[in-house]
Amino acid sequence: MKEATGELNTTVVVAIIVAVLAFFFFSVLWPRIKGNFRYNSNCDQAICNCEDKDENGRCLISAGEKVKCHVKGNENQEIMCPWRG
Repeated sequence: MKEATGELNTTVVVAIIVAVLAFFFFSVLWPRIKGNFRYNSNCDQAICNCEDKDENGRCLISAGEKVKCHVKGNENQEIMCPWRG
């Protein structure tokens, strides 16, 4: 009987640990992942204008530098996105 009780206690402990880890993931980590995904999705659909051009009309902004952009369909919403050229 003691062996069965020990296995039951172990099962309860494992179930509690899994519940705590699931709670941590869905309350702390998942909102950050989801927010980062939304931010990257907005930058993929953003329209960015180059304001610094040389005499030949080429853009002087280096790749990866943050620039002001606006989201397609909502020109009033400005976001900062990395320049992709």
